[in-house]
Amino acid sequence: MSEEKKNLEEKAHDAAENAKKITSNVANEAKEAFDNVADKAGDYAKAAEEKVSEFAGEAGEKIADFADDAKEAFTEAKEKVNEMLSSEEVQKAKAKANEFAHDAKEALDDVGEKAAEIAGEAGEKLADFAEDAAEELKEAKGKAKNFFQRLFRK
Repeated sequence: MSEEKKNLEEKAHDAAENAKKITSNVANEAKEAFDNVADKAGDYAKAAEEKVSEFAGEAGEKIADFADDAKEAFTEAKEKVNEMLSSEEVQKAKAKANEFAHDAKEALDDVGEKAAEIAGEAGEKLADFAEDAAEELKEAKGKAKNFFQRLFRK
């Protein structure tokens, strides 16, 4: 039995050694695979970083171009507006508008004067009407007094 035990121990020892070798090989292969994956991930990260930088650069250039185009468009529009405002037709329209404004002011002044005249005349006529009404009231009072005196004396 002892020889069997020895054989068994030898086989167990060989199996353990074999398991160590396999484990070591698997660990080495796993490490290599992990290193390969890490290298690939690094490569992909570098490629992504380059693409993002490239995209950012292009976007910056396009934004700068857009800003330049917008400035040019604004300058052109400003020049055209200035040209239009200084044109002869606009100057004529301004002159005509000033003329109409002057005419309107004169008409308003005339209307004000007429309104003052009418108000003055209305005031005078109202005063005359008030006097006439006071006289008529006095006469009516006198007639009413006579009427009642005659009525109650009889």
